[in-house]
Amino acid sequence: MNKVIYDIGEKLKEKDCKFTRSREHILKVLLENKGNHLCAEDVYNLVKRNDSDIGIATVYRNLELFQEIEIIHSMDFGDGRKRYEFGREEGLNHYHHHLICTKCGAIIEVNEDLLEDLEIRVSRKHNFTITNHQLKIFGLCKNCV
Repeated sequence: MNKVIYDIGEKLKEKDCKFTRSREHILKVLLENKGNHLCAEDVYNLVKRNDSDIGIATVYRNLELFQEIEIIHSMDFGDGRKRYEFGREEGLNHYHHHLICTKCGAIIEVNEDLLEDLEIRVSRKHNFTITNHQLKIFGLCKNCV
């Protein structure tokens, strides 16, 4: 984790951004909770444990900055709140996909590119270069059926 944080600190410096203590705390929370689909309030509550001086606005600003420089990405699972995920795996052209339980809100990751054939057909038919896609499937998880 220290190497990842160091690399991100260097990336921030390249963009003329300071690598502050608050930014480090936010990054640590995101790294420690990879795959948990945290919203800004979740990040704030977790960071607040180690940095009692941090404000929610600071968390929001830094999440937006991290998104702008492609350290994290956000998605909306239909509840109107942005959820953040740390980075994406090198060499993959697409994010993973998600199954979302409409009863309990559970989010299950699907680490397969389920749309590859469709993407090829659409790309050819419309002479369109696809750079990314996201798939969200809504239903009931095994605990809610």
